[in-house]
Amino acid sequence: MANHKSSLKRIRANETRRIRNRYYGKTMRNAVRKFRSLENKSEAAEKLPKLISMIDKLARRTVIHKNKAGNLKSKLTRLVNKMA
Repeated sequence: MANHKSSLKRIRANETRRIRNRYYGKTMRNAVRKFRSLENKSEAAEKLPKLISMIDKLARRTVIHKNKAGNLKSKLTRLVNKMA
């Protein structure tokens, strides 16, 4: 167990951040899953900017890696462009 007050606080803060990051990551994954199940191109094109914004925000906060964010955005954009 930690001996210093500051290390005890750091342990609490890290746990809070970990839980928050897990929530944001899971929310993003669910949003991507829902987005991939869309059939209508116009609806998908309408929702894409909001999803990209969410992914960028998580990459900026380092919840996900910036390269993962780029790969996700690229794949989702290609998915929308492929839709009939």
